[in-house]
Amino acid sequence: MSEQRPRRAACPGSFDPVQLGHLDVIGRASTLYDEVVVAVLVNESKVGLFTVDERIEMLTEVTATYPNVSVRKFRGLLVDFCRANDIPVVIKGLRVASDFDYELQMAQMNWGLAGVETLFMPTSPQFSFVSSSLIKDVAKWGGDVTPHVPDTVATRLREKLAKPRD
Repeated sequence: MSEQRPRRAACPGSFDPVQLGHLDVIGRASTLYDEVVVAVLVNESKVGLFTVDERIEMLTEVTATYPNVSVRKFRGLLVDFCRANDIPVVIKGLRVASDFDYELQMAQMNWGLAGVETLFMPTSPQFSFVSSSLIKDVAKWGGDVTPHVPDTVATRLREKLAKPRD
């Protein structure tokens, strides 16, 4: 009898910052797969609010309750990362129909390049309007983002966006 390989999936993104919609998808994926790798994109052409290392720290902290979830960074093509790590499937969260339009093209390209499958997972309804960009914008103007991000992320947002007093 041959030994069965563990079922592995990647949840990719920039996670700048991680928010509860991301954790919803990651947590649900962790119940479907033996191993889930949260793949944090390193994009040198884009400056994020948080460094890649800060994002990895936050993700590692907030996914610690999932023993089968790990966090890694990658550069370049997601399919190359998947191939190098023996990951046959990517899980993408969808909030609204426009997410599907964009993600379908990416999924088809990933399949064509490397045979990497994509599983689309709708986010839970309470997270359908939450995005990292919106969270950063609200936090920048002093709005309360605590219902949408883990506590550690809310604290780091406040620290990062604190304006010096005149």
